[in-house]
Amino acid sequence: MPTPRTRTFTAGLVLLLIAVAGLVLSPGPAGATTTSPERAGPLPGSFAWTSTGPLISPKPDATHPIVSVKDPTVFRYKNRWHVYFTTANTAGAWSLGHTSFTDWSQAAAAPQTFLDANPNIGNRYAAAPQVFYFAPQKTWYMVYQTGPPSYSTTKDPANPASWSAPKYFFDAEPQIVLDNKGTGGWLDFWTVCDRTDCYLFFSDDNGHQYRSRTTRAEFPNGFRDTAIVLSEPNRFDLFEASNVYRLGNSGKYLMLVEALATGSDWRRYFRAWTADSLGGAWTPLADTEANSFLRSDNVTFAAGQPAWTTDFSHGELIRDGVDQTLTINPCRLRFLYQGMDPAASGDYSQLPWRLALVTQTNSTC
Repeated sequence: MPTPRTRTFTAGLVLLLIAVAGLVLSPGPAGATTTSPERAGPLPGSFAWTSTGPLISPKPDATHPIVSVKDPTVFRYKNRWHVYFTTANTAGAWSLGHTSFTDWSQAAAAPQTFLDANPNIGNRYAAAPQVFYFAPQKTWYMVYQTGPPSYSTTKDPANPASWSAPKYFFDAEPQIVLDNKGTGGWLDFWTVCDRTDCYLFFSDDNGHQYRSRTTRAEFPNGFRDTAIVLSEPNRFDLFEASNVYRLGNSGKYLMLVEALATGSDWRRYFRAWTADSLGGAWTPLADTEANSFLRSDNVTFAAGQPAWTTDFSHGELIRDGVDQTLTINPCRLRFLYQGMDPAASGDYSQLPWRLALVTQTNSTC
């Protein structure tokens, strides 16, 4: 029978081996659904998906004449799905909203809360939210744009009224962005961290993808070393709405960036790259209009569902947890995206965006 000393040594050795293998997860918040992500199998060189019909649509009221819901961020907390999103109203004003439900079948009927009612956020321009739990501080963050990249914090992301007033990540727009954005603007900010650093990725609507860095100890302060990590001569080939995720426990990362199909129908779609580290170089995975990560030509619709959209735009992959590592299970890819009626036209703020879910159908696992 092992002695107490032997049992202690064995337990310590197991923990050490797990840590060396990189399998220790940041402790999640109470109520969060966090699973042990599988070691990543290889992602395919091409992708196939099936889509639902619209799951979340605008629910206007007397003081919120909204015409669209878009730019979703999604996470599982206290046995419910929570979705924060951008809204646009009939006057072209942008703000934020929230909805929650236990199962996707309930999403369409779930009530919506508008964050202009939060006195700390108020009736200001706000768009493109990203919500995650920053385990080192035991605090939830919502990263979004109020013009510059901003963040709010809370201890309870299920309560939209609890978010703090926005604070800026930067004192001023980095010079490299000013020098390269042309007629575009910095937008669609995305935070992801590894064991030592946190990175802020963003776009400029002008063919550039940027990355800034700070340490986990300094976060949310200290972002610096802003650099261009991807660029295209055609601004629409690398447009906006980037996402970056850790691929299970493989040590690799996946980046998605939205583009417009200028070679064919001008519809929105996603390109994909991978990297061995967040600070490293990005290698093409499915990065062309002919072989994209997500586009109308690799999506079918569930039985009985019409092909209600040919745009696959700004969204978020379903994560395996909620923390700052933004870990996904590469064997079960699902993506909550915005789409719209292909016949819709007019000013961008008035386009009838709706939210739907695609599920990968050709996993290599």
